Amino acid sequence: MRTTAEQDELRSAVRAVLGRRPGDAAWGPLTRQIGVAGLAVPEEYGGAGCGAVEVGVVMEELGRELSPVPYLGSAVLAVQTLLASGDGAACARLLPGLASGTAVGTLAWAEGGSWDPSDVRARAAPGPAGGWRISGTKEHVLDDGRADVLLVAARTAAGVSLFEVPLDGTGVERVPAVPMDATRAQARVVLAAAEARLLGVEGDGEQVLSHVLDLACTALAAEQVGAAARCLELTLGYAGERIQFGRPIGSFQAVKHRLADAYVLVESARSVALGAAFAAAAGAPELSRRAAAAKSACSEAYTAVAGEMIQLHGGIGITWEHDAHRYFKRAHGSARLFGPPPWHRARLAGLLGLPAA
Repeated sequence: MRTTAEQDELRSAVRAVLGRRPGDAAWGPLTRQIGVAGLAVPEEYGGAGCGAVEVGVVMEELGRELSPVPYLGSAVLAVQTLLASGDGAACARLLPGLASGTAVGTLAWAEGGSWDPSDVRARAAPGPAGGWRISGTKEHVLDDGRADVLLVAARTAAGVSLFEVPLDGTGVERVPAVPMDATRAQARVVLAAAEARLLGVEGDGEQVLSHVLDLACTALAAEQVGAAARCLELTLGYAGERIQFGRPIGSFQAVKHRLADAYVLVESARSVALGAAFAAAAGAPELSRRAAAAKSACSEAYTAVAGEMIQLHGGIGITWEHDAHRYFKRAHGSARLFGPPPWHRARLAGLLGLPAA
């Protein structure tokens, strides 16, 4: 599995923009000049009609720079939720803005630290004029402070369903979170009889969220690969510059072994992440298995490589002046996002018909 010349050009373009415009300032050029927000949006809604491999290319580059732009929450979670809902009217109304980057979307889903679609406990009840009212608390809502479009999963009498909630409506309180990883904005959303509009078919939410979970894990795995590769790159450079006992530390056999092990972890993670992306792009039935494997393997690989980065940088690796701590925090934060590795391994075992360990 290899990326095409066009996908490699996309990678170069994204890397160039991120190099020139660090931080949030990159969002404008990325969306206006390259169109990253609309890569996975069908052309009929103003997007490029690309797939998960192109999204993975962008995510890998964003991970490499620990970019705080709202790509994962908006271009992956919100966009894919709308598409999977099958609600043509909502897609026609919301996707053009999300595809252009002029609007930012987010999905309020997790509760009690769980990303399992069956664990949704927020309640939705019919309201006046054919609308709905939602009450409940959502955690780990990505980029909520920048969001223009809020999608919410809540349970009705028919089961888990999806809704659009006006951010300026009554009963919506957004509380910024203070996560360990300051480069990924998160919030807690408290809904108290908040006005809502049903998306798609009532009761289809669990099926939709299961599909979105696979796509989110696939995208996040690519981001983890990009960040882990950057950790290794920085550590290799430092090992060639840091002098101990009259020689670069990278010349010592013990350090070489640790760097080689980190390289194997990065490349193995890259393979499993690409496998998930190609399965998603093809709509393959094994997507859920590949996504669960990718989220587990890439989370653990990135965590291990980020830890080696701290160790092999020595004292400077634990200072605020060096970026090592930022990659380390992102590694641990992303390992928990969308479910930790043990949960995905159990999910994979279930999909394969094996007993969970």
